[in-house]
Amino acid sequence: MKRIDTIIIGGGQAGLAMSRCLTDEGIDHVILERGRVAERWRSERWDSLRLLSPKWHSRLPGFSYQGDDPDGFMTMPEVISYFEQYARSFSAPVQDETTVSSVRRASEAGYCVRTNQGDWLAPTVVVATGHCGVPFVPKAANEIASDVHQVVPSRYRNPEQLPDGGVLVVGASASGIQLAQEIHRSGRPVTLAVGRHTRIPRRYRGRDITWWLETSGMLSERADRAFNLESARRQPSLQLVGTPDKQTLDLAVLQDEGVRLTGRLSDADGTRVSFCDDLQRNIDAAEHKLDRVLGNIDRFIDETLMAADARDRRPAIRVSGAPTELDLRDAGISTVLWATGYRREYPWLNVPVLNIRGEIIHDEGVTNAAGLYALGLNFQRTRKSSFIDGVGEDARALAAQLARRFHRSSIAA
Repeated sequence: MKRIDTIIIGGGQAGLAMSRCLTDEGIDHVILERGRVAERWRSERWDSLRLLSPKWHSRLPGFSYQGDDPDGFMTMPEVISYFEQYARSFSAPVQDETTVSSVRRASEAGYCVRTNQGDWLAPTVVVATGHCGVPFVPKAANEIASDVHQVVPSRYRNPEQLPDGGVLVVGASASGIQLAQEIHRSGRPVTLAVGRHTRIPRRYRGRDITWWLETSGMLSERADRAFNLESARRQPSLQLVGTPDKQTLDLAVLQDEGVRLTGRLSDADGTRVSFCDDLQRNIDAAEHKLDRVLGNIDRFIDETLMAADARDRRPAIRVSGAPTELDLRDAGISTVLWATGYRREYPWLNVPVLNIRGEIIHDEGVTNAAGLYALGLNFQRTRKSSFIDGVGEDARALAAQLARRFHRSSIAA
C-alpha cells in the first residue's frame, strides 16, 4: 500500500487546480484519474461544443490563456490541449487510467483509497470529480416506448448519429438550447420542452456578459451571503452559447428558426408524452431573473461611471398555442434527448458525508469528516466555484487549510 500526504480524486479543472496549489504549498500528493487529464471534456461532450465563457475567463492558479483571441470561445480540442499544457506546466503527478472503487476511514492513519491500480493510504483526500457528474434523467424516461431512441448530452456527438425523424429535446438550459438549434439546423424537426431556465444575452452594452458578471462582482458573490444557498446551488445553467459570431441564443431565436416550444415535460406513456401548461410562466420567470441581472449591471455602470454602450435590452418573449400532449409516433419524433442537467454520484465514497440526495455535505469544501474535502462543486464558495475561472480561488483556500493541518506555513496566509 502506497502512502502519501494527500490524494486528489479527479484530473479535471478542479483536480489540476488543487494539485498546483498543493505543489506550491510543498504538500506531497497524487491525482487519481479514471481516464486521462480532462477526461469528461474528451469523451462526454458533443463535437461542436465550445466553452460558454471567453478564453480570458479560463484562469487557473499559475496559468492563463496567452493566445491572440482572448474574447473567443475554446473548442473541445482546445480545452483538452489547455488542460494538458496546464498539467505539464508544473509536472502534475497524475496517475491516469486509475478507477477509485472505495474510499473509507482507516483508523488513525486517515483514508484507505482502493483502485484498480493498487491501494493508497493518506491522512487527507480531496474529492475533485466536479459538478457535472452523470446526466440526470427523469423517471418519465422509463415509460417511453422502447422503439423511441433516447440519448443524453454526454452520449450525443452530432445529428448524424441519430435515427431519421424528429427530435424532442427536454430541457432549455445551455445544453438544451444549443442541441435544439444544432439538430434543427441539420434538417430535422425539433420540439423543445421548456422548464426552469435562466435567459441571458451573449453581449450587453458593448461587452460580453461574462465580463459584466465578473467585473460587477456578481460571479464572486460568497456562498455565506446567499439568501437561500441550497436554492442557488440548484439553479439551472445560464442560457448561453459560445460561437465565433458571438450571437445570443434564446427561445426567441429558436422559435423564429422554427423550433416548436412546449411547457415542461410532465409524463410519458408509450409514445404519448404530456407537458405542463406552463411555458409562458417559465419564460416570464426567466425574464424576471434577467431583469434583475441586467438591472444590477446598469446600476454598477451608473455607480462607477464606467463607459458603456446604451441599454440594449432584448424584447420579452411571447408564445402561444403550445401543445400539452403529443404522440411521438404521430408527430414523427424518433428521438428524445434529455438535456435535464446533472447529478453527482459517489458509490465509492464510504464515509458518512452525503445528504439524502447523495450530495456531499460541506462548508466551503470542508466536510465533517476530518481530512476529507471537496472541490469544484456549484457555488462551493462563490457563484463561479464550478467554473474553470473560479475553481482556483477555492483550491488555494483548501490548500491553505491542508498546509495548516500539516503544521506548515501557508503561502496563502
